[in-house]
Amino acid sequence: MADHDLTSRIAPQLDRHLVFPLLEFLQERQLYADDEILKAKIDLLSQTNMVDYAMDIHKCLYRTDEVPQEMMDRRAEVVGRLKSLEEAAAPLISFLQNAALVQELRPDKQYNLHMLNDRFQIGPEQIEALYQYAKFQFECGNYSGAADYLYQYRALCTNGDRSLSALWGKLAAEILMQNWDLALEELNRLKEIIDSKSFASPLYQLQNRIWLMHWSLFIFFNHENGRNGIIDLFFQDRYLNAIQTNANHLLRYVATAVIVNKRRRNMLKELVKVIQQENHSYRDPITEFLECLYVNYDFEGAQKKLLECENVILNDPFLGKRVEDADFTTVPLRDEFVENARLFIFETYCRIHQCIDIGMLAQKLNMNYEEAESWIVNLVQNAKLEAKIDSESGTVVMETSRVNVYEQLMESMKNLNMRTYVLAKNLVEQTAR
Repeated sequence: MADHDLTSRIAPQLDRHLVFPLLEFLQERQLYADDEILKAKIDLLSQTNMVDYAMDIHKCLYRTDEVPQEMMDRRAEVVGRLKSLEEAAAPLISFLQNAALVQELRPDKQYNLHMLNDRFQIGPEQIEALYQYAKFQFECGNYSGAADYLYQYRALCTNGDRSLSALWGKLAAEILMQNWDLALEELNRLKEIIDSKSFASPLYQLQNRIWLMHWSLFIFFNHENGRNGIIDLFFQDRYLNAIQTNANHLLRYVATAVIVNKRRRNMLKELVKVIQQENHSYRDPITEFLECLYVNYDFEGAQKKLLECENVILNDPFLGKRVEDADFTTVPLRDEFVENARLFIFETYCRIHQCIDIGMLAQKLNMNYEEAESWIVNLVQNAKLEAKIDSESGTVVMETSRVNVYEQLMESMKNLNMRTYVLAKNLVEQTAR
């Protein structure tokens, strides 16, 4: 299953702190040797201020109670730097901790800057110190404190680039604290800035969209409305283009979201088209399942891919967890995926065949005969399909309802009337100009 692990492709698009939950998941699933994961953690920690955590992992990796002297020196350096930044930001922090004074702040940032400078001798140096202190707190793993200070910093900052950087930090902190509602708010705020801001180059704006989509995976596969959110975001033209340009591995996640979301089946056709366009550069069992079923009509291949999909989902850091279904019952995402994938197979097979052998269908659904018969009975009743089950012959007979010629003509006239109206309206507008 390590062949299908996307961590090496996703990690470069994340803040290094966001990589730790992925490594924890992989360690739990034992996809890699324990020592490999521990070494990867130490490599990540070497670029942060989480020195105590690094020491604990070093002891675990090398099975010792001793740590290298450079780690001890690094810890002393971090503590000293933290105290220095705290002192530099102390006047502004003291002001922000006073609720009565904070109420005097206004939406007008220039007014705030003048007021702070005139009454409290707090200037740009202290505001910059607050940013550096918040960033240092984040690097130390104090995500709650960092989130608060970054929020307050953005209320005073007049530098667009620095404010954007602070927003990225605030988003990362909320994700790491698993505050999914707040994280979604920050994600939407960040998306609005990325889509409206004039970047130095289109390439940098593209990169920001790619970062945003990768970070959003934490939110969309944990938030109660995430399966709608990922479809709404990833299918926007600019973001879909970004996926096809430099992040086609994200097709795994949008494909999973479409499969488990019964209300968004209308996106399936567009999704399959993109999967076909990108199959030369990215393929995995989930995208191949859809390709087998909707492009090649290869039911045997779809059956085999569905078995592989189960393992891929279980061993994916974003997909291999429990989620709430429509009835607010917590179930593994894998179970919901398999149930909906079987429905896809059944519906597609029914469109092609009028009389279906239940035994053969059971094989294609990876079920025994009794399970398949019970599953089909429930499906026909709940979905109100026009089908009859003949238990004696062990078949499902699909009843085709044909629309008569008169109804077909009326439907065509409705469409023609609407097109004519739109054409006439556009003609009037162009004439008026």
